[in-house]
Amino acid sequence: MVNMRSFFSSVLPLSLLLAVMVLQARSLAESRSNQLLSVAEPQQIATDVKGTWSGTFYSKHSNVAPFTITVVISADSMGHLTGTSSLNSDCLRGAPLHVNVAGSKIVLAGRNPEGDNITVRGTLDSTSTQMATTYILNGSATGKCETDDGTGSLGKR
Repeated sequence: MVNMRSFFSSVLPLSLLLAVMVLQARSLAESRSNQLLSVAEPQQIATDVKGTWSGTFYSKHSNVAPFTITVVISADSMGHLTGTSSLNSDCLRGAPLHVNVAGSKIVLAGRNPEGDNITVRGTLDSTSTQMATTYILNGSATGKCETDDGTGSLGKR
């Protein structure tokens, strides 16, 4: 018959040692994983894009005239960024916008009551006062305008 006291006195210390080693290995792996994440994914710096932005957009289509746009970005009561736009395009006069910022990337997208919509994708410069953009503008189902797209830039006033 096996002596239980002898069995536990030899197995228990080995079990505790093994448990400590597993916990240390797990902790080390998590630490290294966190270090790799911080190196692979640079920290995003909060960018303040609130204010008035304006600029000119140029269509990729030769028959579409350039147009100016002004966007006022602010935070709503919930802290979400929103914008109001005014522009002199033949397809769209203005629309309320949703604003999303991720690092130096910004997306402004919205639609007016007639169903015309615009999406602007931009990249902020290092000073967060200039934005290189691309846009796509879709006219409503009424047929007054078709899709237009192009490039432009916006500057913060």
